[in-house]
Amino acid sequence: MAANIVVEQIDYTPVSRQRVELVERKGIGHPDSVADGLAESVSRALCKMYIERYGRILHHNTDETQIVGGQSAPKFGGGVILEPIYILLVGRATTEVNGDRLPIRHTAIKAASDYLKEHFPNLDITTDVMLDCRIGKGSIDLTSVYETRKLLANDTSFGVGYAPLSETERVVLETEKFINGSVKKKLKETGEDVKVMASRINSKISLTIACAMVDKYIDDSSHYQNVIEELTEMVADHAVKFTKNEVEVTINAADNYKEGIYYLTVTGLSMENGDDGSVGRGNRVNGLITPYRPMSMEASAGKNPVTHVGKLYNILAKQIAEEIAQMGGGDILEARVRLLSQIGRPIFDPHTASVQLILDNNANFEKLKKEAESITSYWLENIGKITEKIVNGQISVF
Repeated sequence: MAANIVVEQIDYTPVSRQRVELVERKGIGHPDSVADGLAESVSRALCKMYIERYGRILHHNTDETQIVGGQSAPKFGGGVILEPIYILLVGRATTEVNGDRLPIRHTAIKAASDYLKEHFPNLDITTDVMLDCRIGKGSIDLTSVYETRKLLANDTSFGVGYAPLSETERVVLETEKFINGSVKKKLKETGEDVKVMASRINSKISLTIACAMVDKYIDDSSHYQNVIEELTEMVADHAVKFTKNEVEVTINAADNYKEGIYYLTVTGLSMENGDDGSVGRGNRVNGLITPYRPMSMEASAGKNPVTHVGKLYNILAKQIAEEIAQMGGGDILEARVRLLSQIGRPIFDPHTASVQLILDNNANFEKLKKEAESITSYWLENIGKITEKIVNGQISVF
């Protein structure tokens, strides 16, 4: 075990036992999540191209993707897009190897187009979107790259993870997945831009949900109101599967039926009408925004999955925390993991690996400490497994 792994017991009230808890998730269609998804899809596509050609992932970062909202005129029965959404794919990539140019722009544009087609069925990417690629150029001598295969941290940064999720966090995560999953089979009127905010006070969880509605599937105000009522009931019934707390659900709170105000969209996405998006402004790698938990502000989507600790250490810290919490069973109420890199140091050897445990009464700390050290050491030694899962799309970063 590395000397820089420090496991300690802390005296702290677990989030689930505190009086107040706030949790947020920006769904897959939220502009910030769209930016995350595009950045990550482009990075994965570049990784696969590099591996296919050279047997390894070359330097790249596509984590600066920006979305500029368009303009639309939605209406019951179907509106129109007035100005397309502008999407700028930005970052750096290895575009030339030993004098040979690589199809970076083609690869990036295709990956982004495929992502939009797969996830947003009401978006016409030929007319509703302008895709622009301005990924910066870089060249390398592959010989020198192979001579320095030791993977060194590219920055001094830290990653944060915790486990297990609280009931409130599970409710938020599962609610968005539910609306953007099985609900679509019954209520095609619901769009993909969904945001879920939860406030738990004592034993009551209040969910405030914003869900863009697709105008072409909705005939009139009465139809709209019926869909909202049905969706509210479905969400409430689903949420109680993940908590013993009382759950209250409010959907599209800004609607004002008397004033003719409805959350209508043409595409099911708010970015069609002025909402902008940027990588890293939304969910952390566990899919949530959690102000009552330790978090890193580092954007993970689009960063290269080999040496960029801003990505790797957040995912790795989450993995370690989850495994430690699972190992401890009911004895570990919370596991918190923080990994600090040092630029130029091997990524498997962080400057500091901090593990904090909040334990139940009568738990055996010394026993749990040894197990936690072992789990942390294992994952640091096998950090390459995280890279493989990222490239294969097995790990979500938002």
